[in-house]
Amino acid sequence: MQPKVLLVEDDRFVSSMFKSRLERDGFVVEQAFDGEEGVHKMRTARPDLVILDIILPKMSGFEFLEHVVSDTELASIPIMVVSNLGQETDVEKARSLGAVDYYVKARTSIDDLENVVKHRLAKDHGGEQQTKQ
Repeated sequence: MQPKVLLVEDDRFVSSMFKSRLERDGFVVEQAFDGEEGVHKMRTARPDLVILDIILPKMSGFEFLEHVVSDTELASIPIMVVSNLGQETDVEKARSLGAVDYYVKARTSIDDLENVVKHRLAKDHGGEQQTKQ
């Protein structure tokens, strides 16, 4: 079974670009374009990993994390933040709310993010994930 990723990103270009890259690597990718849709898709799609922006319409990434951490059905799903917010206080807040990783978009290439996702999902799936090269 292919690992499933949920992208919660309101920038449709960034989301589509990342989706294409991850699908090329053999992942199943769902997209949500605001925080509320992200929570809904998290419940229905049951992803293996969530990639979350912080600045989102309807529900911020921080509110999303607060909601998820308090929900026993969703709390065990790892969430990786990829945001333009790069202040140490933002990073600390996201981590305190359960984010497993935090990357600043301006400082991280799409290639690096793609490799992080592949590594995390391979590790979380006991090395079973076979990604295309």
